[in-house]
Amino acid sequence: MLDYHLHLWPHPQAEVSLSLDQVADYCAAAAAAGVREIALTEHLFRFVQSEPIVAGLFDDDDPALRASMRRYWEHHARNDLDAYVELAASAKAAGLPVVIGLEVDYYRGRMDKVSELLDGYPFDVLLGSVHWLGAWRFDDLDDPLHMAEWETRAVEAAWDAYAAAIEELAASGTCDVLAHPDLVKAAGHVPAHPDELWDRLADAAARSAMSAEVSSAGWTKRCAEQYPARRLLERFVERGVPLTTASDAHGLTRVADRAGDLRALLASVGVDELCAFEGRIARRVPLSAPEAPGDRR
Repeated sequence: MLDYHLHLWPHPQAEVSLSLDQVADYCAAAAAAGVREIALTEHLFRFVQSEPIVAGLFDDDDPALRASMRRYWEHHARNDLDAYVELAASAKAAGLPVVIGLEVDYYRGRMDKVSELLDGYPFDVLLGSVHWLGAWRFDDLDDPLHMAEWETRAVEAAWDAYAAAIEELAASGTCDVLAHPDLVKAAGHVPAHPDELWDRLADAAARSAMSAEVSSAGWTKRCAEQYPARRLLERFVERGVPLTTASDAHGLTRVADRAGDLRALLASVGVDELCAFEGRIARRVPLSAPEAPGDRR
């Protein structure tokens, strides 16, 4: 198994002290759960280098949501991307089973600028994710302002906008893995007939040759199921989309969370291998016992 989606600090925490010991603890927790390789994948928006990309992005959106996003960025964008990458590289050099990753959130119409920013960094894997539609953080379950939007927006329209964002993100070629592919369901809102939307999400991954993430994080949200839903997962499998597994942990206690349940789910849909990455080049590894970087010859 893999845990290819891990954060080094929780969202409420802003400025941080990066620590090799913390990474080693993550690796130990993962190994205890049968996970032999992890990816560090902090959000791009948590680094000061993202600020030029974000500038003016939400100027045309609802004023209250726009102000909320401004506060959100002021809170989060305080850390240095170079220091983060240096820590991850040091962990690899120390022999820890770590790959250097980043969660690259969707920036409408600006994914080319994201690619330019990230070019030259020694990333092994880039996760692509959609957490907001315009200035609406649709999965911010702890924010009443953003959750209230679900009271006024049609669920089908929200899902349609989310699918369009995923399609743009995937087509940009910026990222390697589609993170929590149906995250828009996090607050528990799903269209009565989502089949066409599931097809769009699966087709977007297949057309772009992206992998898709199977994540236990959804079990902790209002949707109360893994990402992606089983019928969406089956569509990924039918289209030959490679898969990774993840916990999306933001702290030690959730590293490799429910890895065994993910393994059983994947086996039940006929999956016997996962997709790992090094230098942004994919390789297939067995579902049961993925090789660690030091095992390769």
